[in-house]
Amino acid sequence: MKIRTLEISELNIYINKLINDDPILNNIRVRGEVSNFKIHSSGNVYLTLKDDKSKVNCMVYKTNYNRNLKIENGSKIIAEGYVSSYVRDGIYQLYIKSIELEGKGNLYLEFLKLKEKLEKEGIFDHAKKRNIPKFPQNIGVVTSPTGAVIKDIINVISRRYPRVNIKLYPALVQGEGSAITLKSGIEFFNNLGDIDTIIIGRGGGSLEELWSFNDEELARTIYKSTIPVISAVGHETDFTICDFVSDMRAPTPSAAAEIATPNEEDLISRQYNLLKAMGRNISSKMNIEKHKLKSNFERYNAFVQKTLLNDRYMDLDRFKERLDNNINLYLKVKREELNVFASGIGNLNPFSVLERGYCIVEKNDNILSSISNLEINDKLELILNDGKILCNVEDIFD
Repeated sequence: MKIRTLEISELNIYINKLINDDPILNNIRVRGEVSNFKIHSSGNVYLTLKDDKSKVNCMVYKTNYNRNLKIENGSKIIAEGYVSSYVRDGIYQLYIKSIELEGKGNLYLEFLKLKEKLEKEGIFDHAKKRNIPKFPQNIGVVTSPTGAVIKDIINVISRRYPRVNIKLYPALVQGEGSAITLKSGIEFFNNLGDIDTIIIGRGGGSLEELWSFNDEELARTIYKSTIPVISAVGHETDFTICDFVSDMRAPTPSAAAEIATPNEEDLISRQYNLLKAMGRNISSKMNIEKHKLKSNFERYNAFVQKTLLNDRYMDLDRFKERLDNNINLYLKVKREELNVFASGIGNLNPFSVLERGYCIVEKNDNILSSISNLEINDKLELILNDGKILCNVEDIFD
């Protein structure tokens, strides 16, 4: 039997049907190294999986791609999906439904599952994060007492802000029971009462070595802490649950020490600059106020000269007129009173009697008012209105 000649499209469709009907190719897991990794603007992901002998083109629909995996060229993965062909181009490729990073496996999936759970509960909510105190007096550090972390933190803080006290809670940072000691450290500093900031951390390592910092109970303890917590776990590329729940994540322990403390030299320099700026501002303000005061004084002085003083001069003139009138009236009254008084005094003046023909008799400069004081031959003075008369007593009559 002669085989019918097929069109190219028919051939490709037939091959596609064979592939789709194969039960192994419809549910397959393959291991390989990622290359040609690209996220399309549509959100779909294209990549090539290869080993040392072959390669296969792959595609991940955006609904199946987990961005938390942080896949890049060189990543070794285990991909699960199905094989199908693209009829138009006559090529087949692997359509990936799920990816597992090799070397992390179920442990990493467990991390992602816990992260998703806590995130849904709002434990990572940025609105609930506490501010890190700017000028702490006491910093609590939860880490290994023998590792490089505590040394780095002490060195950085001693250089930047030596007046702060560093209190260490010695904890296990990996292995069995380590999560419990880390949790106890957070609780200890919260109960201590005088801690401003807590730093929890360790150096870098593999996912397994950092696993204590992915403990759910530790995460909840950090979330309940009344003291702000800075997470400094691993290196800059390492992330743990502890990083997400803490109030601040530092890429390294040294960076955590910098976040927790101000730089004293910067503070002194800033204060000096502020003082200089304040001095300039005060000087400028004083000059402005002096100018305003001078200007106001000149305006006020002109106003006083023009209005107040002129009015007062007029008031003073009127007052002087009233005062003169009152004085003249007063003097007139007093003159009249004085004339009346003088008239009365004049009547009592003994010399006024002399004008009416009377005289005053004196003996030895004493005025006589009775003959009982006289004797014969006494010398007397008779004072008249226009002179005196000397005479002798020749006889005395009762």
